[in-house]
Amino acid sequence: MLSEKLLATAFSRAVKHGTLTMTTARGKNFTFGDGKEPRVAIRFTDAAAQLALCLHPELRLGELFMDGRLVIETGTIYDLLQLLLQDTHGELDELPLRRLRRIRTWMQRRSENDATRSKRNVAHHYDLDGRLYALFLDSDRQYSCAYFDHPDATLEEAQMAKKRHIAAKLMVERGQSVLDIGSGWGGLGLYMAQVAGAGSVKGVTLSEEQLAVSRKRAVAAGIPDRVRFELEDYRSTKGTFDRIVSVGMFEHVGLPSYDTYFQTCHRLLKDDGVMLLHTIGRTGMPYPTNPWIARYIFPGGHLPVLSEIMPAVECAGLVVTDIEILRLHYAFTLEKWRERFLAHREEVLRLYDERFCRMWECYLAMSESAFRFQDAVVFQLQLAKRNDTVPLTRDYIAKREAALKLAENTELRRSA
Repeated sequence: MLSEKLLATAFSRAVKHGTLTMTTARGKNFTFGDGKEPRVAIRFTDAAAQLALCLHPELRLGELFMDGRLVIETGTIYDLLQLLLQDTHGELDELPLRRLRRIRTWMQRRSENDATRSKRNVAHHYDLDGRLYALFLDSDRQYSCAYFDHPDATLEEAQMAKKRHIAAKLMVERGQSVLDIGSGWGGLGLYMAQVAGAGSVKGVTLSEEQLAVSRKRAVAAGIPDRVRFELEDYRSTKGTFDRIVSVGMFEHVGLPSYDTYFQTCHRLLKDDGVMLLHTIGRTGMPYPTNPWIARYIFPGGHLPVLSEIMPAVECAGLVVTDIEILRLHYAFTLEKWRERFLAHREEVLRLYDERFCRMWECYLAMSESAFRFQDAVVFQLQLAKRNDTVPLTRDYIAKREAALKLAENTELRRSA
């Protein structure tokens, strides 16, 4: 069959280290690789599934796994992705029609993510049952890349280090006002007030589920007057702030909205203010969002390269004062999330169904693979309106992190 030949050609070129065994729908077996570990065995349930994977692998691999038409009989979906990507620099160029699809996708420009579309996109992912996220996130529900400042850090330690690192770069001073764009479940906003000493924090989100949790947390902490969370599109936010932080939100803005995003941040930031943007990005050439991720996980999202971000920053009149690229930190984070998700899979199954469980396992595996074997990274951009707003050297970051760590210990003792 043609699909068997095409898949055999593609897999033989992709798999160099490790062993992949493929059983076709008609029971024919193929083996690829060097015969060593890791070992993965897959089976197609129907011939149409084989052809679908040949014609559109980026979309169909996840769909076929979700629907049980691509069965992984030995190993996991992550193991399969590792075999396919680890020796190809993240590219499966030999699969048929890939280059033609790339050209076609580039010609299809997405419309701007207006307020209505943005809220719908956010609800698709973030307004799921809150018990799902509690099963695999850390206790603070940080749903973004952690910061592994030492190799043996637990997920909780690495997420605390992330908040500390961001607060240090923001140079939050006591009494200052902070705007958190895309405030999640409120953990970072509470940290800015309780540990960093911000006088007031406003968090804006489009997720009703996250908003409810955030407000409860502020009340439980006894500081609802200092830390306020609103169901609000950032474009509608009024006033000015000493500090602006945005973590894990820019990925959802969409390329056509970058000018609007940074112009809004310029309007909201005080003249001597500092902003920290923490976002997933890519280090290679500009490329459209993975179609499976866009359809099933993050509709409307885009992972930018720096050359896509910088023109909008410059046109908005903002000054880039620091750029840090976190490499592999998100791979470590996602590995821990995936392990926790699989450990609680039966509980997830009680919340949703088998197809959902496979979809989320695939999402976590694909994401981890993107950071380990492809060009996904995390950018931390420090921005200001003036080039004399932050110190001339980066020594202040470590000094502020040390002070914040002491403050964390004080806050933990006070809360105990």
